[in-house]
Amino acid sequence: MTPKNPSPILHEAKQLYKVGDRLESLAGEHPIVSDALISLSGTVRSTAGLLEVLVATRLAPIAGLNPAEA
Repeated sequence: MTPKNPSPILHEAKQLYKVGDRLESLAGEHPIVSDALISLSGTVRSTAGLLEVLVATRLAPIAGLNPAEA
């Protein structure tokens, strides 16, 4: 099996970090739901981090990619 390019996965991780940032920003604008938005923001960022770990441990060694450079 030919290794796939992990760059699209890393791109999605970056997008998730941006979503987390936007959710945190919205928390400041909507005090009634700010606790929930902060919690969701952290969950989204954690998911982004897990995607990066997945690429680093499962795909990058096979493809010879440094995830920090993708």
